[in-house]
Parts: sequence; C-alpha cells; structure tokens
Amino acid sequence: MAPTSTPQTPFGRVLTAMVTPFTADGVLDLDGAQRLAAHLVDAGNDGLIVNGTTGESPTTSDVEKAELVRAVVDAVGDRAHVVAGVGTNDTRHSIELARAAEQAGAHGLLTVTPYYNKPPQEGLFRHFSAIADATELPVMLYDIPGRSGVPINTETIVRLAEHPRIVANKDAKGDLGRASWAIARSGLAWYSGDDMLNLPLLSVGACGFVSVVSHVVTPELRAMIDAYTNGDVQKATEIHQKLLPVFTGMFRTQGVITTKAALALQGRPGGPLRLPLVELSPEETAQLKIDLAAGGVQL
Repeated sequence: MAPTSTPQTPFGRVLTAMVTPFTADGVLDLDGAQRLAAHLVDAGNDGLIVNGTTGESPTTSDVEKAELVRAVVDAVGDRAHVVAGVGTNDTRHSIELARAAEQAGAHGLLTVTPYYNKPPQEGLFRHFSAIADATELPVMLYDIPGRSGVPINTETIVRLAEHPRIVANKDAKGDLGRASWAIARSGLAWYSGDDMLNLPLLSVGACGFVSVVSHVVTPELRAMIDAYTNGDVQKATEIHQKLLPVFTGMFRTQGVITTKAALALQGRPGGPLRLPLVELSPEETAQLKIDLAAGGVQL
C-alpha cells in the first residue's frame, strides 16, 4: 500500500535519488538496498527514487531493476513512496520497464527526457504520454537537459500536465525563470532536482526535493523545507547556507561516485561502482571529508 499523498505533494516533500548498492564483487546487493532504504526513511524521507541515474540505471539489467523495486517496496513500502526510474531513449523499452515496475509494486514512475537521440518536442510529448498510458501509476517527468541534450519546453510541460497520470516534474534545468512560468501554467507538483537550488525553487512554487545529498543530510533538508513551509524563511536560509559545502562537495565529480564514497565513510551500504564510473582517488576522498565536515556531516 502506498503512503498517503495530496495533489500538491503526490510523492511527499523530501525524496532521495537512491544509489544501488552492490557487493564487493559487483553483484546487486538487495539486503544492502533494503537497509539503506530503511535508514533513509528513518532519517525523514517521504520517498525514494530507485533505478534513476544515481542508481546507476545505465548499467543495471531489467531483471535487476525489477528485483530492486521489489526489495525496496518490501523494506519501506508502507512508510514511503517508492518511485521507479523507467526512463530510456527507447519508448518501447521504457513502457516495458514501467509495466515491470508496476508489477514489482512501485508507487510511481520517474521518466527522464530521452537522451542522445535528441527528439523534437512532439517526440517528447508522445514519449511521455505513451509511458503514462502504459500503467495506472502516477508519473514524474524528469527534465535535465545538461544530460539529455534536450529540454522539455514549457509548452510541452503544459500539454503533458493535461494527462491525468502525469502529476509532477523533477526540475534539473537550472533556470528559475522557466521554472516559474512552467509551475504557474502547468499546475504540476514541482520537485527540485538540483540540490544547490532546493531553497530557491521553493520560492517560485516547488513543493519538495529529489535529492542526492539527502543520503547524508536528510534531517537538515527536512528541517529546511519545514521551516520554509511554516514561514520561517530566515531559518530555512540559515540551513541552506550551512549546507553549501555539502552541496558543493558532493558534486565536485559525478554524484554517484561521491555519494557511494560518503556512504562508505559512514559505514552504510553502497559498495563499488560499475564502469564507466570509478571510485574517488585518495586526494578526492580527502577533499570530500573536508567538505562534509564543513557542512556538519558526521563521519
């Protein structure tokens, strides 16, 4: 059973884009995934994104993706929204992943803009609509042109918002002006997909975060959004400023790499990375420790 939600916050307010733990020999670590998921929910997450890019979805098989959804739902499914990443640059494949995620018990779907093949806006509209038509699950779009190569234009977002199952957008576009217009015109629930912009996006109408740094600072992010929604903007700003070293340090290189390193420093499940991602160097690990300590993270 999925946790309760509202149209304003269909997946809650604070969600972690969760890494996929592997064993030392690179095999999917389902026990580790369940322990990490439970820890993140205990820390204050309303939801977890599994099989997203932070979950190394480009290098996990379809079978592994379904197994991971099932394991995480079993671990936290009555306490948090489990949203499955199903985005690919092949609409048919994404539909297959969406149906498999629904069968595995996911509560929602995350669908990233098709990457590399650079479809036009009409192609994006048909792609996202076809995925939303394929299951009964609510859908969160994921707009990240820096990785996908193509933005979802505001007009396309407005059109997609008319679909009854497209209910939210994860915004990693880095453009507060475009976000302002899209929020105002579409009515979609808006989630920050860029940790440095979590607080600024709240100011233009976002309802929550899909975060990477929440692997290590969920309580602080929870306190920030609670302060903001309760009208204490000064306190929210103070928390934002305290976390600046974490926002910076966790993205000095690719976010999955630093996140798994941070989890290892805390003794939590994560494990190795699959190529083409590689572990931090000793020098990079030392810098990460400095950044996290400056932001108040206990290691």
